[in-house]
Amino acid sequence: MPTREEIRQRLQDNGIEFLLAQFVDIHGAAKVKMVPANCLDDMVDSGAGFAGAAVWGVGQQPHSHDMLARIDLESYTPLPWMPNTARFAADLFVDDESYPYCPRTNLKRVLAEARDAGYLFNVGMEPEHFLVTRNEDGSIAPWNPDGVDNLSKPCYDYRSMAPAMEYLQELTTSLNQLGWGVYQADHEDGNAQFEINFDYQDALVTADRITFFKMATSQLAKKYGAIATHMPKPFRDRTGSGLHVHFHLADANTGEVVFADPADPRGLGCSQLGYHFVGGVLHHARALCAVTSPTVNCYKRLQLGAGLYSSRSGYTWTPAFITYGDNNRTQMIRTAGPGHFEDRTVSAGCNPYLALAAYLAAGLDGIKNQMDPGDPNLQNMYERPVAEVQQQGIGILPQSLHEAIEEFKRDEVVQNGLGVIAGELIDLKTREWATYDQQVTPWEIDSYLTSF
Repeated sequence: MPTREEIRQRLQDNGIEFLLAQFVDIHGAAKVKMVPANCLDDMVDSGAGFAGAAVWGVGQQPHSHDMLARIDLESYTPLPWMPNTARFAADLFVDDESYPYCPRTNLKRVLAEARDAGYLFNVGMEPEHFLVTRNEDGSIAPWNPDGVDNLSKPCYDYRSMAPAMEYLQELTTSLNQLGWGVYQADHEDGNAQFEINFDYQDALVTADRITFFKMATSQLAKKYGAIATHMPKPFRDRTGSGLHVHFHLADANTGEVVFADPADPRGLGCSQLGYHFVGGVLHHARALCAVTSPTVNCYKRLQLGAGLYSSRSGYTWTPAFITYGDNNRTQMIRTAGPGHFEDRTVSAGCNPYLALAAYLAAGLDGIKNQMDPGDPNLQNMYERPVAEVQQQGIGILPQSLHEAIEEFKRDEVVQNGLGVIAGELIDLKTREWATYDQQVTPWEIDSYLTSF
């Protein structure tokens, strides 16, 4: 942890004149106050004040006492697009007490429980996102300045990626100047969909970085005439955006990965501890979806029938069944390497602090209760008939936000991963579903207006 004086010297050396004290609401949206750099001491000791009732899901009413966002000095992040400004991730306090409705504080709580059990939770997240433009009628279209990004299978295509290379290079250079270790960028499977990959870190650092990544893409994309969106499924006929989670536990004392075992009888190079963690995730998967896929739109991405409801490219690249397997992208959890698991269900629309807290709680429950996930599934799950899968006792992920919330209400382990925020999530998401369910869509007008 850098000292206050070390940070003060960095501010001076980097020409920083303003600070952003930043936290997130229940949706994961960045909220900030800007203060002059000479207010650093106030931001550390007291914090920037916020009226909590003006923010979604932080457990406050108009009469509640101020929330104060106290900055974490270790999260110092200069803004590449505004060189005189730096951002600090912050934790919320009320009446000088740590505030449990703060998603970042809640993740720190669950990480502390893991550390007490002897583990560190290391995570890499892959933020897929689209660049879009708005049409005159308010609708959106894929950002396509050269008119060439229109292939049915645009993934990795050079001509499709070329117009975005300046944006991706500026983003990569900016993040690497911050020490993130960006190691690749690519055009994804949807037109105008891109992904940046950077080094894994402790779960708290990764959640901080995903939040900043969304801030960065929103600002840098404007320079190129685009809107960066992390909406999970902005286009019906194109693949959705995930936030795939690569994870392992490490020994809290030595830092050694505890999920790897070259003698694994299942042949995946994973330890029994790792399998128990995966067993917990699979056991709680339906409730976890309420946190890892927390919007109505997320479930346009998690639908059954990857063939019948496929994207223009032919695949959704998103699992619908609760399975794990080898290096197989049709599974919910892919074993990308010895002791290295990837969950492909997690949505770009999640709050990373809440998602990782709930996920860790589920995995630790699997370790505690020695939950065995069974043998790995080696088949192409996209081709498996639903009835056949169900006969084998394989679970199906929720197909709507309503279904996920009902599962969440019944799962004490996943709720405990969110602490007091669980009640806020249930309330907000129940209302979100009710509001969505009351909408009359153009499809309904087209289908029913003169059908009776």
